[in-house]
Amino acid sequence: MYLTGRAALLTAFGVVPVVLLSVLADVAAWAVVGGWLALSAVLAAVDVAFAADPRRLTVARRIPRRARLGERVETELWLANAGTRRVRGLVRDAWQPTAGAPDDRLRIDIPPGERRRLVVPLLPRRRGERTTEFVAVRSAGPLGLAGRQARIDARGALRVLPPFASRRHLPSRIARLRELDGNTSVQVRGQGTEFDSLREYVRGDDVRSIDWRATARAGTTMLRTWRPERDRHVVILVDTGRTSAARVGDGVRLDAAMEAALLLSALASRAGDHVHLVMFDRVVRARVTGVDGPALLPALVDAMAPVESQLIDTDWDGAFAQVRALTSRPSLVVVLTAQDAPESARGFLGSLGLVSRSARLVVGSVTDTALHELAAQRATGEEVYRAAAVERTLRDAAHVASAIGRAGGDAIADTPEQLPPRIADRYLELKAAGRL
Repeated sequence: MYLTGRAALLTAFGVVPVVLLSVLADVAAWAVVGGWLALSAVLAAVDVAFAADPRRLTVARRIPRRARLGERVETELWLANAGTRRVRGLVRDAWQPTAGAPDDRLRIDIPPGERRRLVVPLLPRRRGERTTEFVAVRSAGPLGLAGRQARIDARGALRVLPPFASRRHLPSRIARLRELDGNTSVQVRGQGTEFDSLREYVRGDDVRSIDWRATARAGTTMLRTWRPERDRHVVILVDTGRTSAARVGDGVRLDAAMEAALLLSALASRAGDHVHLVMFDRVVRARVTGVDGPALLPALVDAMAPVESQLIDTDWDGAFAQVRALTSRPSLVVVLTAQDAPESARGFLGSLGLVSRSARLVVGSVTDTALHELAAQRATGEEVYRAAAVERTLRDAAHVASAIGRAGGDAIADTPEQLPPRIADRYLELKAAGRL
């Protein structure tokens, strides 16, 4: 049972007869008040008695399985009236707040034996599994004073995928990949190149690529050209430990790491390489391996969507053991983490040698966009202390990057917007140099 605003107005209207009867007649005010409240209660009880039973409604849902973060999606509620009375009232679908459902309740008017379709638009504000467990229905009585209320269990779920905002960088990188793979062949052979074709030597070409046997046969200087090898194995390790929970810009570091992983995966897949992904802290949070071609990106975003940062330190020996378990011959290992302080990065740095001896290693870290601005503000005493803290943070990050370089890796640190394209560019540089 519930009461409407009309019931409150009706009760408040009793002030008028209380005042009039108290002035014009010798009647106790409390008796008038009691009589008026009793009348209001009787009218509300009659209204409840004549209201349709909302528990006679059955609920069915139609929800898309997936939606991208920040994109509007429509879900459907189908309410069927199995009772003998017409159901008039309001419906509220109990989605989680981050699903972005509207606050307004939906009006219904369902005759007996019929059903109605209601559209509930969602605008997800957070990735992962967004759920609703029930539908709350209020069936109003004919007087509009009161009615019946019921909760109808009807679970629904929508998987909200990462937005992949860095997709806008993909066309330009694919164009560079095509140029590298086709029109402009690699002139010097490297570990990651294979023979492409012969052509005549032109001034400026590297003399180390001259094919002397072909030159003798053709009577002119001939040059071997090489192209980047395909079928290389690229392993992406995303750290989901406590450092990934830090907020940077409008999101957290883990979200920026996902963007970098998606852009690199899309590019490597177009290049014909095999991509493996593992998200790890002390246990595997997500794993994608053995998926190639058009199915790769859907598999990645589906695996990433429910993963959240864990407030625990990452087990780096276990993390790199997962890398070795994915493939026995990785060509490139990309670690997306945040190692800013040498003291906390000791375990990470100590485990790098397990990977860098057998594969190219790239370590990507997300940095705060406002650090350099804060370091330049020194007008007040508080700003000076803040600038000193920022300078120390930047110095520590530089020490960690230097240690990564000594271990044989490439350290790339940038803002959430710039880190994904920089890692993709490094991948292309390794391809162009024949080192991948």
